[in-house]
Amino acid sequence: MIIMKIKMILFCISLFVFTQVIQAQDEVLFTVGDTPVQVSEFNYIYSKTNGAEADYSKKSVEEYLDLYVKFKLKVQKAKEMKIDTIKALKAELAGYQKQLSDSYLIDKEVKEKLIKEAYERKKEDVNISHIMIPFRGDTLPAFEKITKVKELLDSGRTFEEMATLHSLDVYTNKKEGKIGWINATLPNGFYHFESAAYETPVGKYSNIVKTQGGYHIVKVNEKRPAKGLIEVAHIVVRADKKNQSKDPKAIIDDIHKQLVDGGDFDQLARALSEDKKSKLKGGLLDYFGINVHEKSFEDAAFALAKDGDFSTPIQTKGGWHIIKRISKPTFGTFEEEKNRLQNNLKNDSRIQEANLAMIKKIKKENNFTINNKTLDTFIASLGDDFKSNKWRAPKKSKETLFSFGQSNFLLGEFTDYLLRSSRQRLTMSRTHSNEQIVKKLLDDYSDKKALDLEKSQLSEKYPDFRSLMREYEEGILLFEVTKMLIWDKAAQDSIGLQKFYNNNSDNYLWGERGTVSVYTINSQSEKILKKARKLAAKKDASVVLKKINKMGNLMTVNSKEVEKGKSKMEDLEAITWKKGAMTANVINSDNSVSFIKIEKMLPRQKKTLKEARGYVIADYQDYLEAQWIEQLRKEYQVNIDKKVLNSIIK
Repeated sequence: MIIMKIKMILFCISLFVFTQVIQAQDEVLFTVGDTPVQVSEFNYIYSKTNGAEADYSKKSVEEYLDLYVKFKLKVQKAKEMKIDTIKALKAELAGYQKQLSDSYLIDKEVKEKLIKEAYERKKEDVNISHIMIPFRGDTLPAFEKITKVKELLDSGRTFEEMATLHSLDVYTNKKEGKIGWINATLPNGFYHFESAAYETPVGKYSNIVKTQGGYHIVKVNEKRPAKGLIEVAHIVVRADKKNQSKDPKAIIDDIHKQLVDGGDFDQLARALSEDKKSKLKGGLLDYFGINVHEKSFEDAAFALAKDGDFSTPIQTKGGWHIIKRISKPTFGTFEEEKNRLQNNLKNDSRIQEANLAMIKKIKKENNFTINNKTLDTFIASLGDDFKSNKWRAPKKSKETLFSFGQSNFLLGEFTDYLLRSSRQRLTMSRTHSNEQIVKKLLDDYSDKKALDLEKSQLSEKYPDFRSLMREYEEGILLFEVTKMLIWDKAAQDSIGLQKFYNNNSDNYLWGERGTVSVYTINSQSEKILKKARKLAAKKDASVVLKKINKMGNLMTVNSKEVEKGKSKMEDLEAITWKKGAMTANVINSDNSVSFIKIEKMLPRQKKTLKEARGYVIADYQDYLEAQWIEQLRKEYQVNIDKKVLNSIIK
């Protein structure tokens, strides 16, 4: 029943209505009793459920309209029965709302924006330079140094000069800070660096940004449409310091000549390439983008104009290469790229940073204010025991500690939170003062309250969330009313079920059936198997069993009735069903051997109610539901506006 309930709720969500803010001109398509359903609601449900097949043809729209009217009739009945007032169901809905709101806010306000941002950034490569001052432990000295460099830049000194003189990135300071081309998304911990690269105009430098490695100032040298990904194969000939007579350039030139003369790249790569990992795959490499391989290799690969083109020999530190373009996938639409980008960002710290930014925004929009006098007085009252388990919260104070929106939050509520947060207090006590601990935990507490406030306003701020909650509610109501009036009745009404079976017993017939014997022999001896099959072809199973087991306890026989197509025996289903037919020998996992013989065919006959009970109950449910729908149409008048309906049909 739980599975059925989940399926019903999922069905209702498949009818999920993303109702935009309903405008006055949004016409009513139909009413059930006094309940209207607007065109926008139906259009979204229809298109979402039917997907690519939503052609808005007369037949398709009318069929779906009939389905949706039935759905609304059942919900109307549930509300009349006041099922929506049942305490347990209200609690269930509240639970759904909490689960949904917890994830919805982050998905809507954080993840979706970050995914869209990453999608737009990936369309562009950025050529950058940077000045870096690393830090270990104490960050202040590094920050003071980078601040002085920034002041020198602002005074007119060139970026290249400052990078050469002051940057401590050993890989770039001798190149005037030049990093080269990058593409989003950068590794975890470099979101601010990435943002500086993409948001700073060409020819300008950024403000100071912090990464896990240090402080940076980023200069943007150039931007271009992204090169994206490419798939290539290569043939490589490596230099051999031990064999001075080997001339890798001459060898690669000879391979190139063979290719120009029509040689097969795949075969030549397998035979001659000295890259052990790729040669077995015809030289094929994984898809790659910029900054994966050496610049000469990358430039040659991306310079190939079309699939199948191959390069002239090019040199890298690894040897001499010939590169063949296999494929160059295009960057897809947002919907096509969304899932991949979402997976890339799943564990990225930018999610947490954006979450904090969202909370900060919520606080600002709701005029978050702290009563500093109350806070300072409370902090001053704390003794050394605050950093231990001995601390007890003072008597609940009703002074306002902070407020946002229309809500005031009391000091007494916060002190209770501090008492519950003993683990955090004790952990921080080693390195933090009482004041630092209180302010950190106050940030955590007020952040939580800010999120709770925003969650409580989701239905007001987001019509799609309001609609989603309505669909969950209607799903629960639909399940409960159907369970009460249809499912339970079908399962428990033995007299009605028997009567339904009697009137429809011709629909419950056995398929083609037979009595079979499954012979299992604990030997793979060809002589014994041959004898067993010869006896089984002519004799009764009991006789075969007796004769074979004279040679030892070698055979077991299992007899049963089976129905064709439902036997779950693949070897049996593969033969022609007739008396005396036998399957081939099959070796089992325990090394025994089995074969099956059809002993006799059974006449086609009706199933008893007991034998067909599951099918009968399902059909009886459909029968009761059809009657129920007829009754509902009599109870609640359904009015469909034909003019509005015709305006939908294409």
